Amino acid sequence: MDYMDNIRNKLALLPDLPGCYLMKNQEGTIIYVGKAKVLKNRVRSYFTGSHNGKTQRLVANIVDFEYIVTSSNMEALILECNLIKKHMPRYNVLLKDDKTFPYLKITNEAHPRLEVTRRVLKDKAKYFGPYPNSYAAQQTKKLLDRMYPLRKCGVMPKEVCLYYHMGQCLAPCEKEVPKSAYEEIIQNISSFLGGGHDAVKKDLQKKMQEAAEELYFERAKELRDQIQHIDAVMEKQKINTADTKDRDVFGYAVDKGWMCVQILYMRQGKMIQRHSSAFPFYGEAYGDFMSYVTQYYSDNPALPQEILLPDMASAGMLPPEGGGVSGQESGVQAAGVMPSGQALMAALGAEDESEAGEQTGETGIAGEGLAGAPAAADEAVQGQTEQEAAAEGTVDAAGGAAALQEWLGIKVLVPQRGLKKQMVGMACQNSRVALNEKFRLIERDEERTSGAASSLGQSLGLDSLNRIEAFDNSNIQGANPVSAMVVFIDGKPARKEYRKYKVRTVQGPDDYETMREVIRRRYERVLKENLPQPDLIVVDGGKGQISSAIDILQNELGLFIPVCGLVKDDKHRTAQLLVGDSAEPVSLARDSQEFYLLQRIQDEVHRFAITFHREQRGKSMVTSKLDSIPGIGDKRRKLLLKHFGSLKKIKEASIEDFKVLSIGEKLAGQILEALNDEEPSE
Repeated sequence: MDYMDNIRNKLALLPDLPGCYLMKNQEGTIIYVGKAKVLKNRVRSYFTGSHNGKTQRLVANIVDFEYIVTSSNMEALILECNLIKKHMPRYNVLLKDDKTFPYLKITNEAHPRLEVTRRVLKDKAKYFGPYPNSYAAQQTKKLLDRMYPLRKCGVMPKEVCLYYHMGQCLAPCEKEVPKSAYEEIIQNISSFLGGGHDAVKKDLQKKMQEAAEELYFERAKELRDQIQHIDAVMEKQKINTADTKDRDVFGYAVDKGWMCVQILYMRQGKMIQRHSSAFPFYGEAYGDFMSYVTQYYSDNPALPQEILLPDMASAGMLPPEGGGVSGQESGVQAAGVMPSGQALMAALGAEDESEAGEQTGETGIAGEGLAGAPAAADEAVQGQTEQEAAAEGTVDAAGGAAALQEWLGIKVLVPQRGLKKQMVGMACQNSRVALNEKFRLIERDEERTSGAASSLGQSLGLDSLNRIEAFDNSNIQGANPVSAMVVFIDGKPARKEYRKYKVRTVQGPDDYETMREVIRRRYERVLKENLPQPDLIVVDGGKGQISSAIDILQNELGLFIPVCGLVKDDKHRTAQLLVGDSAEPVSLARDSQEFYLLQRIQDEVHRFAITFHREQRGKSMVTSKLDSIPGIGDKRRKLLLKHFGSLKKIKEASIEDFKVLSIGEKLAGQILEALNDEEPSE
């Protein structure tokens, strides 16, 4: 093929230099962006050898590529990030939530404010964060608002507000506030968010005790509540370290074409939160992981003091079924703690690493060996891994960390032993647990949906049960009769195929005739428009409803579709499944997935029918009073309701009030007379 000849010619000309490559599809759209230390090795690897399913899908769509040479691996790292953001390639890991991380901000104004923001600007304001979610940031702001009286208003008011009377604002709108007062508050907030909340807590406890001794119990209660808020917001850490550094600890795991990245946020030596992202990936695992990290920091100028990354051997595939850790250890891991969690907790506060021994050269790689093994042997293993990675043209841990450290200007480590290695291990373990949980949820969902539908079909003697259509009728003593149909495909609701029916021919509360009309209308249309036929029809009710549906299907339409009915107990819960014209009961265990599926179907169709009935009933209550008046059509009725707001206000209006709607005195009088003759509704 022409495009393959073109690719072969380009591959032969690839340089032995670092850079970025851009893969294109038949339309010329960039579908993947990658980086490499050696472009020749990395790009060639896509077109030689075997790949997993997802990489094969990527390669199958490549008809051309181009590349950009850079002078260093660090430049390639930054360029890759910029190209991904510009082109949003289909097969790249895209950090779509890179703007969702909130920060706390003290504005740089004459009268500063504390606010939550998602944009970090170079505006000389003070930023704290990022926080893993908006709730954590808002809770922290709420606590600080109670403790430190910065102004809350966006625009300065003309008089003092409630916050001043509550002691939460200095009222700069009316009083002169010295700059020193703001400096002291800002210093206190910075100290608090930087780990000084323990001193604040002790001070509050002292004041609470003094207030209680002086019998100021309301003040003591306020102080107690503030202490509790500090405990709730600031003391949710899971582990501590002896130092007080701010760290971001990364870990990742891959399986079945998916990657999960976990970030553990350590602030002032305490792990306060974590962030998890799971997404499909198409390239080389460690390269896509480093791409995620680069994108994360590209728009995040509030950097920690230190970043910890896993090496290429720390993450990987999930252990096979039945292998790996024991059941007891698995339970510990599910809570987010490593199998060596007790050893980790015992080691906390006793870190014996020196700053000088943390790095080797300028690579950002921790110079620590594996615990219990000679450091030299560990370095040999690590060096071999990196050499293999370089030979294949893939990203290695040392090069990735070095480039990231050079770019960000902060310490980036890939620890090999000790507490930091265990922190990274915890992040990787959490990633494995999260991926495992995701796959288990998918399996559970399949068991509850397609699996339950298949088992139900077997119980009913059906070869397949992919499509189920269920009907329910709703009316109040025959008024506003409606019916509704829901569709379940492979045990899951297909909401785009739901249908509503206004009952046309039935007078009064006749459930059987209503069922006959709706079944006739539905399946006449199915035959006329050649729509897919269901494998099973479910009606809400017993023998009468089933017989009505079967009569229409078989005797009028010539369709022989199985029909079953769901009977409810005196508490309006699904109790029994009846099948066929003879309404024979089918025995299903109340705790089986098949029974749960029937419950979901019955609840869904009932909800859908009731909602539609309420809509119709609400409309009829309005139209019955206005539409019966000569000279009032749909357009004028809507105009009246929009102008006055309700029937009650129309009744209370004077004839003069109707003139603005171009309604004359005669018609206005008829409207008021007709409405006031109606009995008031309860």
